[in-house]
Order: sequence, then structure tokens, then C-alpha cells
Amino acid sequence: MKRHVVDTNVPIVANGYPDPSRGAREPSVQCRMAAIDFLEALLQKGRVLMDTAGEVQAEYRRHLDPKRQPGVGDRFYYELLQRGATRIERVDLPKAAGGSFHDFPDDPDLAKFGPADQKFVALARRTGAKIAVATDSDWLDFKTPLTKNKVRLQFLCGADRAAWFTP
Repeated sequence: MKRHVVDTNVPIVANGYPDPSRGAREPSVQCRMAAIDFLEALLQKGRVLMDTAGEVQAEYRRHLDPKRQPGVGDRFYYELLQRGATRIERVDLPKAAGGSFHDFPDDPDLAKFGPADQKFVALARRTGAKIAVATDSDWLDFKTPLTKNKVRLQFLCGADRAAWFTP
């Protein structure tokens, strides 16, 4: 395992939390296990890419809590905080005057791509690393234009939305 950009939905799914944007549906067992296996392997052998400005870490902080009875996603965040020097690689992500990321593609097919995930795209384009995702459908909806713009995605739960959640 190498360097990865990790969308926040991966540790959230590893925690087994319902996704409020998907009708509060819980992740399937297979999807949750894929997220857990990925995070555990990443903590053992890989590096998590984050921006030097701290936007990725701030998003993790909003959705994960290293102090409560931890789920696997919370433990992932805790381990990053404790072992950041060996597990985190910080990367500068330059921004334009309006706040957009220079490395986010200027492509009309991505005009409606979620602003909260643009930092992950910019980070992946700057480094050439894959973005690990679990149940966020924006990644699937925009897969073609992202791929066209040299963004590599790793769908931990596959590309079948029906398999992402419990029935």
C-alpha cells in the first residue's frame, strides 16, 4: 500500500454510521468491512495525504472523534493524530484568489461537483495518488470527468450503489 487520499466517508463507513444524506441507511457489512480492512492496512503500510492548510484534517475532526469509545474510523483518526509524522504526508494546495484550488480541474463537466470534496480532487491531482471512497455517490456520478482529468478513484465498496447499504 502506498499513499492515498482518503475521503471522509471511508472512516465514517468503517464506524458503521448511517448516512443521513441517504435516508439514514446503514452501510452493508461488506462495505463496512472493506472500509475497515483498507484503513487498517493503510495505518500499517501506507501514508495518508493531507493538505498543509489543514482542510482535510478539519473535515475529519468534524465527523470523527478520537476521544469517544472509538469505532474503527475514529481509531484511524486517533492514530493519524498520534503517528502523524510517520503516517501523514502534507502537501501544499495552492488556491486562487476566489478560494478555488488551482489543482481542481477547470472542466464544465465538474461544475456541479461537491465543493467539500474538491480538496480531495486537488490533492489527488497534485500527487497522482488514488482517492479512496466508500458510499459517496458524487464520486460515482462524476467518475467519467474525474478520470478524464487524471483523477484515480478506488471504490472500496464497489460501483453498485445497491451493495453499499443494508436493505
